[in-house]
Amino acid sequence: MSHSNINKAYENPGLAFLETALYHMPAAYAEITGNPGNGEIMGMVRFYSAEDGVLVNAEIYGLPTSDEDCADNIFGFHIHEGNSCTGDSSDPYANAGQHYNPTSCPHPAHEGDMPPLFGNDGFAWMTYFTDRFTIADIIGKTIIIHSNPDDFTTQPSGNSGSKIACGTIFATANRQ
Repeated sequence: MSHSNINKAYENPGLAFLETALYHMPAAYAEITGNPGNGEIMGMVRFYSAEDGVLVNAEIYGLPTSDEDCADNIFGFHIHEGNSCTGDSSDPYANAGQHYNPTSCPHPAHEGDMPPLFGNDGFAWMTYFTDRFTIADIIGKTIIIHSNPDDFTTQPSGNSGSKIACGTIFATANRQ
């Protein structure tokens, strides 16, 4: 459904997105797991096809928490160009590669730049709509959760800290 059709079909276009997320199978997904030393981070990121873009839904558990006053509990959240959540002792997700950025845009205009995750007692849930990529563009890429919020300025990755969790994006038809 195009944006104009969504606006005609619904008084509130967000309702069409909510119905998509509630009643349709995602076209792609990534199961997220944390690296050792960062608790038991786990979750799912789902990608739904929409007429003019992609609806992205993230549901993450076990994010680091802080009891400090004014703690932000905000985490960078990006699609990376690599195809594996593997690495070495210095970077457990080194093979996730850099931010997905096929058009070489400056940060934060990379195709892989996504809104940050806002943790709430270790849990984050977010849905947003984008036209920066298609489902086909991201199959086989990785999703990274970073330890710090993205500053949306620093090149090339927003100074978002270490990689604390990762998942590879698969087409739903390949789910086993």
